[in-house]
Amino acid sequence: MEGVGGGGGGAQFNPRTVEEVFRDLKGRRAGMIKALTTDVEEFYQQCDPEKENLCLYGSPNEQWEVNLPAEEVPPELPEPALGINFARDGMQEKDWLSLVAVHSDAWLLAVAFYFGARFGFDKTDRKRLFNMINDLPTIFEVVTGAAKKQGKEKSSVSNHSSNKSKSNSEVRESQVKYSKASQPKDEGEDFDEEDDEHGDTLCGACGENYASDEFWICCDICEKWFHGKCVKITPARAEHIKQYKCPSCSNKRARV
Repeated sequence: MEGVGGGGGGAQFNPRTVEEVFRDLKGRRAGMIKALTTDVEEFYQQCDPEKENLCLYGSPNEQWEVNLPAEEVPPELPEPALGINFARDGMQEKDWLSLVAVHSDAWLLAVAFYFGARFGFDKTDRKRLFNMINDLPTIFEVVTGAAKKQGKEKSSVSNHSSNKSKSNSEVRESQVKYSKASQPKDEGEDFDEEDDEHGDTLCGACGENYASDEFWICCDICEKWFHGKCVKITPARAEHIKQYKCPSCSNKRARV
């Protein structure tokens, strides 16, 4: 991955305000989520246990890189977990990915508060930065699907499906959230109710919240929801998919 910065994941600039540090963190977070979800096959292959100690870096431009740690001591930025490749074949893949996700969350916080200390954030700035970060789901929550109300969302989909006949087309319809942007304005109350009900549903790829004006699709294997744009599925294409498998589940079957 170009632009990450070999061995350091260093930024192209030094963020100096709370907003800039938060933007830097969101970019790094997005890159690492890609590595552990939509790009998981490539990430898995790069983490060869036969290689030296490797780290997962995220960059502010939403890219990721598996690389050796920084050679300079002390490093320019805090370093992520060392040797993630050594554990790859010694545990279940989902457990290994969860472990990398936990260490990635810790690294993001370390980098953010390193910038905060370096540029003299006071107590109010640090608290505001933490609150902004805390409003985002963690990488671990995105990777494992351990987000709030996800169980409620699955139950809602199941109840909706049980009221329909079980033809293939109708089952597919129950598994996909279609855009409501074209509905008449007098149905605004229903629009708001859906936002409230699904507001805590998170995209398994980017980790962002559900919005009823966007197209979403559910994986029939892991039952995680995804923005159509994140997994490159359009509403028209979804109509012809009998069983949708997200990139992560598809890659798992390919390796078996």
